[in-house]
Amino acid sequence: MKSKTEYLTFNVPARMDFVHITDKVGQVVADSGVQEGLVLVNAMHITASVFINDDEPGLHEDYKQWLEKLAPFNASPDVYQHNRTGEDNGDAHHKRQVMGREVVVAITNGRLDLGPWERIFYGEFDGRRPKRVLIKVIGE
Repeated sequence: MKSKTEYLTFNVPARMDFVHITDKVGQVVADSGVQEGLVLVNAMHITASVFINDDEPGLHEDYKQWLEKLAPFNASPDVYQHNRTGEDNGDAHHKRQVMGREVVVAITNGRLDLGPWERIFYGEFDGRRPKRVLIKVIGE
């Protein structure tokens, strides 16, 4: 069995945004030499996400508006008890919980085996500082 581990670092300037990472993940898979296996893509921060969906700007704006309605930004410790720790990102923890922590994608014939419109994204909910994403490839 082969394996490869790589880390991506993102420093998203906006508080909330999505970064298309399918090509970067695909390159790690190609570099691994794995022909049949799995790749795990994992956000290593509790205010960030990795998810799969369509690469369509309107959908991304819809997600941002929907997430902001579900868990609106508010730095007040009266709104989010988490903010009593001195942080202001209680909303970001909720947004991450909704969007998910990681994805696992099959590797077939040395390539990501995604559906026709599926793309991999890094979701940032408390940006403006460096955060890492783990890419772990395993297989034959």
